[in-house]
Amino acid sequence: MTEFPKRLLVAIVLIPLVVGVVYAGGPALVTLLSLASGLAAWEFFRLAEARGARPLNAIGIMLSALVPMVVHARFLGFWVPPVSVVALAVPLLLSAVLFQRGVAGGPLASIGATLTGVLYTGGMLSFAYALRYHDYIVDARGGTALVLLPVVVTWLNDTGGYLAGRAFGRRKLMPTVSPAKTWAGAYGGVVASVLTTWAIAAFVLPSVAHVTLRPLGIFVVGVVLSVAAQVGDLAESMFKREAGVKDSSQLIPGHGGVLDRVDSLLFTLPVGYVLLGSFLVYRP
Repeated sequence: MTEFPKRLLVAIVLIPLVVGVVYAGGPALVTLLSLASGLAAWEFFRLAEARGARPLNAIGIMLSALVPMVVHARFLGFWVPPVSVVALAVPLLLSAVLFQRGVAGGPLASIGATLTGVLYTGGMLSFAYALRYHDYIVDARGGTALVLLPVVVTWLNDTGGYLAGRAFGRRKLMPTVSPAKTWAGAYGGVVASVLTTWAIAAFVLPSVAHVTLRPLGIFVVGVVLSVAAQVGDLAESMFKREAGVKDSSQLIPGHGGVLDRVDSLLFTLPVGYVLLGSFLVYRP
């Protein structure tokens, strides 16, 4: 089977599954986010190891997978103060580096890669849960729509950027990081993102979630999400180029690794949460 049929088949299976899990919310959503976070952290640590760093793989993967669970615990009203979590996590990591790496094991690079991997994967993906249970939302349909807004904007940003880049791309955007990306593609992505945000705000959010975005909000959310998606993609490309690999792994047939599929979402989910909290308005 060639790459395109593989990609299409996996998308046909995964997209409805992910939407269904987001709609279900609660333990199902936390399980998905924890699994994705742990796998993405494992892939990130592999990239770090390719450049000679020695992250604390087992501890980092465990902490990354635990982050969505901590967020869920907070939502359920359990006493898990963030300050206490940090107060316990940092000494744990430093102690592990001390005894497992020592001076000769690159402790600074080890702790840096471990902490970055946890925050980059589990920390950022957990904002999908925060969007699903946003203060503006009262039911599962509305929460699902709010999660899908940055997801769909990210997908169509990529599509718009690809089409504009193919048609008009001449000047390279950042050739040392991603040789195929052009300024025309970047602008095309912004246009596609703004139009997608407008369509969702006009036709989906009011009927499904009883919220919407005013014109200024549509423009700001569309532009900033597009920039975030593109920077997120470039950031992972930077890591892979430094590591000398094409994909973060081969876990998903035709799609590379988990990190390859969520690289832009790691930026658009938290940015979308902040933006929607500022620009959403109720629409009965």
